[in-house]
Amino acid sequence: MAAAMATFTANDTITKAVSAELNIGEILLVRGVVAMVLVAALAWYRDALRSFGALLIWPVGLRVIGEIGGTLTYLSAISQIPLANASAIFQALPLVITLGAALVFGEPVGWRRWLAIAAGFIGVLVIVRPGAEGFNQAALLALASVGFCTVRDLATRRIPKDLPTVFITLLTTVTVTTAGAAVLVPLGGWRPPSGQALGLLTFAAVLILIGYQCIIVSLR
Repeated sequence: MAAAMATFTANDTITKAVSAELNIGEILLVRGVVAMVLVAALAWYRDALRSFGALLIWPVGLRVIGEIGGTLTYLSAISQIPLANASAIFQALPLVITLGAALVFGEPVGWRRWLAIAAGFIGVLVIVRPGAEGFNQAALLALASVGFCTVRDLATRRIPKDLPTVFITLLTTVTVTTAGAAVLVPLGGWRPPSGQALGLLTFAAVLILIGYQCIIVSLR
């Protein structure tokens, strides 16, 4: 989980930098195409390729929906507000997951963790400042991303054990890349990326591949 958070943070930093040149749809598309090639090769090497009908298995489908929603909303947020602000709001994710694990899976949560959850939510409210002056659309997008990612992570716990982790990573990469292509035109269309942007997004693709693998293994 720590490795996943490290790679996601580095990926977010790259995305924030590239968003000054490219829209979110193009970033997801370019990064995703590179990541798809890498993860498909890895899945083939490990003999982990399965039918894409696995998307019809409800935990897999729910995880994919959560990943698409979480990615689009969070990247849209960091393109509008400082990365530090969005990251601070996103710290509510482990709190919401803990709450979800208690309510959905019946996992034990002691009073110390309940107090920590309450304190954490208060901290998020301080950051978001939900008043007429402090609240803005970008903060709402970051909060929406927390909700989507909670669905994603809780659903991951229920994915059948016979589905290889690398294949789940491939499903995630393909669907998120497809979502990027779908929103490309509404967000401004295609702009030829610079060599620097291509290099950064290629590096981001490697990071996102590592991050997906790590977080799926951790949650399962």
